[in-house]
Amino acid sequence: MADGDKPLVMIAEAFTDLAATVNSETLDVKVAPFSHACSLVSPLFGSLGIAFKFAEMDYVAKVRDLAEASKSIETLQSLLDRDIENNCVKKAGSHSRNLLRVKRGIDMVRVLFEQIQISEGNSLKDAASVAYANVFAPHHGWAIRKAVSAGMYALPTKAQLLKKLNEDEASAMVRMQNYVVASAPLIQYIDKLFLSKQLGIDW
Repeated sequence: MADGDKPLVMIAEAFTDLAATVNSETLDVKVAPFSHACSLVSPLFGSLGIAFKFAEMDYVAKVRDLAEASKSIETLQSLLDRDIENNCVKKAGSHSRNLLRVKRGIDMVRVLFEQIQISEGNSLKDAASVAYANVFAPHHGWAIRKAVSAGMYALPTKAQLLKKLNEDEASAMVRMQNYVVASAPLIQYIDKLFLSKQLGIDW
């Protein structure tokens, strides 16, 4: 089976490349490879069913916006600087706001993968509930939280998810761990970018 049919392989590789940029401390993260890596994560939200449908639609639209922005803006840093200059950082639809939302998406997947690795049994409900509660819930109103909670009962089993991703359990756990390790410094990097410009990250 070709790697192209294995989303986890592509995700782990793309984020490992981004982590290398962050860890070099001399290079700024470029918008194009960042938006490309994030686009590879989109099918994961789709694989989780109705509970994360809102996240999938929201995430896909915002990643698309960043991919479009990458044609004229080279780095994440300059993307924020440009929005600050234009006084539109916190406006709906701004690249900065979309970047913050996309960052939450990749953070949720990081927590989900961590939880899948430590959870026993075939249910994803606990892992998905922890990931949602940690990352998205604080930013969502009651109606969305309630809809997500109801949707948790329609999650695929772990076996069904791995089948959709064309992985067996052993290979999936290695790739999930690679993503967890690679995405953490990237998420911190984005948080630091926002905080260094006094923008905050809780909006």
